[in-house]
Amino acid sequence: MEIICAIIGFAFFQFPGAILGYFIGYLFKQASGGISFFDSQATPFQGTREDKVTSADFELHLLSLCSLVIRANGVVTQAELDFVRMQFVQMYGKERANAVFRKFNEMVKGREISAQRVATYVRAHTTYETRLQIIYFLFGIAKADGKVSDDEVQQIREISYYFFIDSVDFESIKAMFVGYQQSYQQTNEYRVDAYKILGVSSSATEAEVKRAYREMAKKYHPDKVITDDEAIKKGAEEKFKQVQQAYDQICKERGWG
Repeated sequence: MEIICAIIGFAFFQFPGAILGYFIGYLFKQASGGISFFDSQATPFQGTREDKVTSADFELHLLSLCSLVIRANGVVTQAELDFVRMQFVQMYGKERANAVFRKFNEMVKGREISAQRVATYVRAHTTYETRLQIIYFLFGIAKADGKVSDDEVQQIREISYYFFIDSVDFESIKAMFVGYQQSYQQTNEYRVDAYKILGVSSSATEAEVKRAYREMAKKYHPDKVITDDEAIKKGAEEKFKQVQQAYDQICKERGWG
């Protein structure tokens, strides 16, 4: 097991490695006439709504979406790779993560990943609330190096489009990662644009803000996310907490009790 874990670490930190080698190397490759990831008989994940989708299926598709975001701007940073490593190894465990990465390597080698087909598959087998948390997770990857590039935003927006995510919801999640305003308070931290998170304008009335908060709180409540995936569950809890913080911030700034 120690050897396997060492291979995982090597694959993430000094690519290409034995098991994740091709996966990491693929992030650097330019698309040049490759075969579509889900083309015809090449499809590695066959299934319909009626079929049982395994955790491995879900994790492999999530990895595919991660790879699209990581290589979106043509620069793969160590921080982004570390973020994925932390999520998949810590949340799933080293042994399970190793198995998923190995299978991913075997299935996608030499093939182009199609955002449309991967996202469409995920959409067909997940709830809307779960897909919202995946978008949140992908923004977390993009933000891992300290900033979210325009290319990364566009890639996540494309995935969101195939997920059938409402534009208001997309902008709400985006605001948590790229909708920051500089704050020169003693904390010297960035302040989240709370209005965008709740999906209302800064001129919204108290009644409108409260209604938006109730809708967002209901939509992003962790109990709404139906999945066995621990990383997505954790994201749901964080997203729900940020919705609450955004509402509290607005109430405080506008003097509402």
